[in-house]
Amino acid sequence: MDPKRPWECADMTEVRSEIDRIDAALVDLIAERFGYVERAWQLKKNPGDAHVPWRIQQVIDKVKVQARQRGLPAEMIEMVGAQWRNMIGWFVQYEEEKLRQQEASSGGPRE
Repeated sequence: MDPKRPWECADMTEVRSEIDRIDAALVDLIAERFGYVERAWQLKKNPGDAHVPWRIQQVIDKVKVQARQRGLPAEMIEMVGAQWRNMIGWFVQYEEEKLRQQEASSGGPRE
């Protein structure tokens, strides 16, 4: 079944169905992003490599620009930025932990 645009929904059942479809797609995309985070820590050498402030800010700035270009209200743009900062924070912690575990099991940082 093809997705409906918001104005094509005739009732709340259709609206909810479309929201559920979008939520499932968002989870799929986050899972796909996690796959790249998983690969990223494998390419890094030590836990300090996980936190890259300029890159974090670059990603947040990009999503906020995209949200603005999509016409989201200012409050939603800030919320999107906050959500990305939260998600990235979790990913950074995950990478740091994986790198610490690898460091401990190998007796020191990778070269």
